[in-house]
Amino acid sequence: MKNTLFIIQIVVSILVCSTILLQSRGTGLGSSFGNSSEQYRSKRGVEKILFRATVIFLAIFLISSILNLLIN
Repeated sequence: MKNTLFIIQIVVSILVCSTILLQSRGTGLGSSFGNSSEQYRSKRGVEKILFRATVIFLAIFLISSILNLLIN
């Protein structure tokens, strides 16, 4: 059980890092591919999916960390 939690934590931490790095601060995902608009806009499409995925991965990481602490 402990090994499974460690593997889950490693995989989820890699996913968290990758989703955070894919997000561009304040500019949106469009500027990563050359479209840099200076106006504020809400998250749409891929940006919204990345944001929600980051929150979900962080919640999974937190739960697995607490379970790992309780099992030890």
